[in-house]
Amino acid sequence: MALIYRQEIIQDITLFTSAPKAKFYDRLFESLDLSDFPESTATTGRNGYSKRALLRAFIVMKCECFSCVTDLLDYLQNNLLIAHYCGFNILKPLPSYWTFERFIKNLDNNILKELMKSQVLKLSKMRIIDTPFIALDSTPISANTSQNNPKSFKKSKFSKDNQPKNDKDCKLGVHTASNQHNERNFEFYWGYKNHVLVDCITGLPIFELTTAADVADCSVALDILSQTNNFLSIKECTFIADKGYDVKAIYNTVKEVYFGECVIPLNKRNSKNPKKLSSGHPICEAGLAMHKDGKFSDNGRTRQKYCCPLKSSKCAVCPCNHKNWNNGKKNRGCTKYVTLPDDYRLSIDRECISFKKIYALRTEAERYNSRFKSTKQERLWVCGFNAAQNMNTVAHIALLALALAAVVFKTEFSIRSLKSAKRSA
Repeated sequence: MALIYRQEIIQDITLFTSAPKAKFYDRLFESLDLSDFPESTATTGRNGYSKRALLRAFIVMKCECFSCVTDLLDYLQNNLLIAHYCGFNILKPLPSYWTFERFIKNLDNNILKELMKSQVLKLSKMRIIDTPFIALDSTPISANTSQNNPKSFKKSKFSKDNQPKNDKDCKLGVHTASNQHNERNFEFYWGYKNHVLVDCITGLPIFELTTAADVADCSVALDILSQTNNFLSIKECTFIADKGYDVKAIYNTVKEVYFGECVIPLNKRNSKNPKKLSSGHPICEAGLAMHKDGKFSDNGRTRQKYCCPLKSSKCAVCPCNHKNWNNGKKNRGCTKYVTLPDDYRLSIDRECISFKKIYALRTEAERYNSRFKSTKQERLWVCGFNAAQNMNTVAHIALLALALAAVVFKTEFSIRSLKSAKRSA
């Protein structure tokens, strides 16, 4: 009797959910393998809500781009068919806000990471994801604190000594933003960072890692590459990243360990390169070609010294009257130093066409981060590091599930477009 009643209810609730959306989630969850994901939330006593159902609900939350659980609950209440697809018993009350919060707060992130790995490996076996060209980038994740509110006029809200009370794990970070005039503005925020390694051909994520906002991007790059290589080979890859990853250890590891190449712009680190002739000789302030004056090693690098071309002349006069010309010393006149490309980092020709074309592939990482943030992951509704990293991983799982569904069911929509998928399902 209960089964017949349940069937009648399901037939009735289809009237409240559009056919394309119902088809979309039916295909999405069918392609999502949760066989290795724990089922029950209760360790003792009566069984609680299914963990798999709760996870599917959070995937719905990301697909519908809801910023908080209250929006998800309203959506499931008004679309019971979707709640049924998630795995909830719609004859009983749906989970409360606190059930969802406890689930995402206490869930072991390693379980979610293993699920994401299985999705990546499936797409790799289908020859969708590959690693010839990979890019690493990070995106800021604002914590759920009033100190991130732009309308807040709290004094010293971005002081390191003013740690948010409701989130003890978040840290003070800074990110750059460009306005309409392409001027760089630096904005402070309390929160986290999500680092994601992306396949530059398909624009799909391979590995992700959440850290505090004060962690430098370059400091986690080698760990991300190592963990990725443990389950998906990145041998002979071309590693693409912005100048924030311009660190010698990254170049050497990619070349020596993974036999790959790095395409990373040079971070000048506030240094000013002297103007040079086509021969490589720098030009002095008077416009004259300077002469070589020996080499020396300094901090593991070789530098070429250049001196004034007139210093050996007894009757010459400096055309620009340089301050060091009449210093009474033997090495009078100006001197300049040029670091010689005696390592892999400095030997890369960053002005060639191939470098620029390959570096242009990094936009796929930026595009993916844009899709990631469109799931409302730019600002968290949860507090605490574990909840933050779980929400980040769930968002990646949702976007990978979309790609899997598109491939498995051979749909017309793009493996990367969430909006078109829901529209054309």
